Amino acid sequence: MDLASIPHKTIVSQKLKDGQMRENLTKAMHTLQGNRLNVIENKFEDWQGLRDRARQVKNNALMSLQERIEEFEKNATKNGIQVHFASTDKDACEIIYQIMKDNNVDKVLKGKSMASEEIGLNHYLKEKGLKAEESDLGELILQLNDDEPPVHIVAPAIHRNRYEVGQIFHDKLNAPLESDIEKLNSIARGHLREEFQHLKMGISGVNFAISKEGAIWLVENEGNGRMCTTTPDIHVAICGIEKILETFEDAATLVHLLTPSATGQFIPTYNNIITGPRQEGDKDGPCQMHIVIFDHNRSSMLQHKDFYEALRCIRCGACMNFCPVYDKIGGHSYRTTYPGPIGEVISPNLFGLDVTGDVLSFCSQCGRCSEVCPEKIPLADLIRELRSYKVGQGEGQITGSQNVKPSTSEQIAFKLFAKAATNGTIWKQAFAQAHIVNPLVKAFAPALPVAKDWDAYKQLPDVSGNFYKKVQKIEGVKYE
Repeated sequence: MDLASIPHKTIVSQKLKDGQMRENLTKAMHTLQGNRLNVIENKFEDWQGLRDRARQVKNNALMSLQERIEEFEKNATKNGIQVHFASTDKDACEIIYQIMKDNNVDKVLKGKSMASEEIGLNHYLKEKGLKAEESDLGELILQLNDDEPPVHIVAPAIHRNRYEVGQIFHDKLNAPLESDIEKLNSIARGHLREEFQHLKMGISGVNFAISKEGAIWLVENEGNGRMCTTTPDIHVAICGIEKILETFEDAATLVHLLTPSATGQFIPTYNNIITGPRQEGDKDGPCQMHIVIFDHNRSSMLQHKDFYEALRCIRCGACMNFCPVYDKIGGHSYRTTYPGPIGEVISPNLFGLDVTGDVLSFCSQCGRCSEVCPEKIPLADLIRELRSYKVGQGEGQITGSQNVKPSTSEQIAFKLFAKAATNGTIWKQAFAQAHIVNPLVKAFAPALPVAKDWDAYKQLPDVSGNFYKKVQKIEGVKYE
């Protein structure tokens, strides 16, 4: 499914009409919300204090990032890990391709990795005649369903119910048509078991990289990640530069926030701490271990006075679990790797404002995302600031902002509105006359600049001739 070729307005309209998807998402989001609230209430004495600590941990790591990267490379190399650096998404893909080529590998087994989705690894390898086999249950479902993109950063197939999954397994794996969860899991395990046993190379993401130890920490619930990192002869981990922390204690602080925020679990099912390839005397583990540390415009974000805060993200997905827009339109509507509120901030910064800037209109500015973010990222504020860049009012430049051509008519319209809204006399006179022009505006809205975009999704208000006088009579209002 090539989402990039579908205009935002088209795909949003399609998803709003998809009643089954909306029902699935609403049910899932409400469940995740409840699970999170229950675990916080019952398991934590000082959740807000933990959030403050986590915020400081990430800020400390980001403010000393160059030192952290150098320290990680030194210690990881000492542990036998081959460290590679990539500036762009394409560079990261080419490094992984070269590792496969050098080792005569034509098919890899992948654990869940949003980093691999970000760099477009599966598509890149496919163009080279190679294959990446997904092992995460959600990712597997989507891959079988004609390479459908993830809809959520934690639960990529959360928009599919068990009946839809059963149909996919029936159509693509020739499995019996089932809807029972255990039977569906059994079908997936049976399909993947052969892959686990015979594939030579595995790829994983990285939740946290520990610079003082030269190690990585991988959090998961299914056990497939451990199979991808332990069973194959070669393990390749993909890691964004912002994932590097200083100590295990720092990482443990974030893990305590990650799983409650993501799925409502107190602790994850599996914690995989990997310090290097198999050593003499070890009974398992890969013979080779590589880690690809990539930038992909993160350095530019780090230099920005505000947007650096989004690099604290630990990919828990809480912001989209609570977003009132996300569960109505789904992750595909964003047409980018990272949907939801966090996606609205990091996607324009990583992929370019000119490419993904349309997602900024998906935010209602309710602020729920900022309230639930375990890292206290002020997502709503950052989205609002990005909107200023979209209309040509941001300070300096961010990725792709130089290619954005603000609407002249929109700028004029809002300048006039700002002048009227900040002048009591003009505002009163405007509303006194609004009832005269209101019918004309409503009649011709589909053809008017600025108004046509508003009219497509909202109803223009009815304004009476004595509107401002009615406002004066509202209790508690002082009209000046």
